[in-house]
Amino acid sequence: MRLLGYTRVSTAGQDPQLQIDSLLSIGVQKRDIFADVTSGSKTSTSRPGMQRLLQYAEAGDTVVVWRVDRLGRSLIDVLNTVNGLRDAGINVRSISDGIDPATSTGRLLLNMLATLAEYERELIVERVNAGIAVAREAGTQFGRPKSDPGVVGEKLAIVAQARSAGKTAAEAAELVGWSRATLYRHQSAQSR
Repeated sequence: MRLLGYTRVSTAGQDPQLQIDSLLSIGVQKRDIFADVTSGSKTSTSRPGMQRLLQYAEAGDTVVVWRVDRLGRSLIDVLNTVNGLRDAGINVRSISDGIDPATSTGRLLLNMLATLAEYERELIVERVNAGIAVAREAGTQFGRPKSDPGVVGEKLAIVAQARSAGKTAAEAAELVGWSRATLYRHQSAQSR
C-alpha cells in the first residue's frame, strides 16, 4: 500500500510547489509524485502524467491530490477518474477537500460528487437541446446538406467514364472529390 501523489497546473508559469509540499507533508515520497502541466481542457486519462500514474499504481495504493479538481476538467471528469481508480482497487484521497473513501465523511462527499455530476450532465443536455431549438427557429438546417441532383449526375457520369477506362472505384471517386463510400451512396440513391 503506497501513497502516490498527483499534481496538475495549467501552465508552465504556475508553480505546483504548494501541491507538492502538501503531498510530502502527509507522507507521499517525492519519487511517487506524478505531475502534469496542462490545461483543464484535456480529460484526466489523456494527460501524460496521469497515464504514467495509472500504469504505476496497483490495487491497494492510494492516489493523493491536493484538491479533487486537480483530477479532472469538470465534475464529470473528476468522478469518472475517481470511479476508474476505485474500480482498479485504488483509493483516492484529497487533502484540502477532506475526501477519503476510507471514512464515512469521505464516502458521503464522493456520493455528493456523483449526484452533482449527474446534475451537471442533465444541465449540459438541457443547454444543448435549448441551443438546437433556438438554431432551428432561426432556420439552421442540421445534418448533411442536400446534394444538387444535377451536380451529382455530372459527377456520376465522370465516374462512369473513368471506370470504363479501367480506374478503380476509389480512383474514380477521387477524380470528383468523393470517397468511395460517397460514390456508392450516390449510385445507390440514383438506382432507387
